[in-house]
Amino acid sequence: MTLIKSISGIRGTIGGQVGENLTPIDAVKFAAAYGTWIKDQLDKDEYRVVVGRDARISGEMMQQLVMNTLVGLGIHVIDLGLSTTPTVEMAVPMEHADGGIILTASHNPKQWNALKLLDEKGEFLNGEEGAKILEMAESDTLTFAEVDDLGEISVNDAYIDLHIDEILDSKWVDVEAIKAANFKVVVDAVNSTGGIAIPRLLEELGVEVVKLYCEPNGEFPHNPEPLKEHLGDICELVVKEKADFGIVVDPDVDRLAFIDEKGNMFGEEYTLVAVADYILGKEKGNTVSNLSSSRALRDITEKHGGTYQASAVGEVNVVTLMKETKAVIGGEGNGGIIFPEFHYGRDSLVGSALFLTHLAEKKITVSQLLEEYPAYFMSKNKIQLTPELDVDAILVEMEKKYAAEEVSTVDGVKIDFSENWVHLRKSNTEPIIRIYTEAKSQQEADSLAEKIMEEIKTIAGL
Repeated sequence: MTLIKSISGIRGTIGGQVGENLTPIDAVKFAAAYGTWIKDQLDKDEYRVVVGRDARISGEMMQQLVMNTLVGLGIHVIDLGLSTTPTVEMAVPMEHADGGIILTASHNPKQWNALKLLDEKGEFLNGEEGAKILEMAESDTLTFAEVDDLGEISVNDAYIDLHIDEILDSKWVDVEAIKAANFKVVVDAVNSTGGIAIPRLLEELGVEVVKLYCEPNGEFPHNPEPLKEHLGDICELVVKEKADFGIVVDPDVDRLAFIDEKGNMFGEEYTLVAVADYILGKEKGNTVSNLSSSRALRDITEKHGGTYQASAVGEVNVVTLMKETKAVIGGEGNGGIIFPEFHYGRDSLVGSALFLTHLAEKKITVSQLLEEYPAYFMSKNKIQLTPELDVDAILVEMEKKYAAEEVSTVDGVKIDFSENWVHLRKSNTEPIIRIYTEAKSQQEADSLAEKIMEEIKTIAGL
């Protein structure tokens, strides 16, 4: 079992030993540190924090622990209950709150949970801020409020509807065109809060919805990461229902993948490509994704006259570079759409509405849309870390080995060849090293990955 502390929050498996797993004591310590950090930022009479969760079995327990810890610090809590990560991100500035916490372990299996931390803008904390909270969590000097100064909890379950209203009112979403297209869409929400939010959005857009795993009970019917090998059921159902396409989201609804009308993956990398193509067709500008994302976004951006740049992996890094380059759209190749017109966070509700508008305007099928984009194929692999494996030393050796190529060490080691690339990095959320490759065919991508993995094993003496 595992507990991972990083600048983006604390994530771990429920139960087990304190300090080794995500136990109630660990949750309280970390929530207390975050609340204390919030109070250190401003000298105010009243502090407010928004809290929401996905549908994990442990979610209600974790939320009660976190909220009452904040109350004990004298902080008022706005309880969104079952929500989505992007909904909480939008709620923080709408509530004029000082921060937010989302209880979710994103794409991890059901035994995991996590505290994701937001600042007053509803954006993830930067490295310096996260490091300070980690330091404070280990301190024995945290001070709580006296009895007359305790915070209060107020419940507000309207924010998913408010989130949807913001989307429906946007100039970027053509509600009438979507309604006229008479789309039929299958939704796989892995029995989490996407099962509440995505069908509700689609129905407001006049889409016929076929629900698959949309009961928010936290019992994930398959691995919740929206990858091809986990999505056989929806691929079959799209064809059976003669649907126009399928929508897949992860448990906290910040990753978005599509299934075409033939039951084939549109490709999570192409979620951002398609939505960026739509936005850039309306407004010229720059784009950003991370180093592990497809070259296809660069190609589409340049086709529209913009400039593409790549950041280190991690949403906060993408957002930082987007702000620096004034990017009109960005995100991550794992199906994460960041559209600043709404907020600086990955948002599957926004992504779905923009994709539907794009498809309605073009009047073509999802498979035909994919054919319009540069064809790249990715292979995503990982090697389990062990205590004796010196990953940093391995990455240095790989950098030396390919010194004659274009090499970036901004985040791990990325080696750009003329026709393909490989990116090696330690995961921020799991005890693994990720090996991503991309090429002009799946066979080339897989072969490059196998070659690199063998070289890593040789260096490691495995």
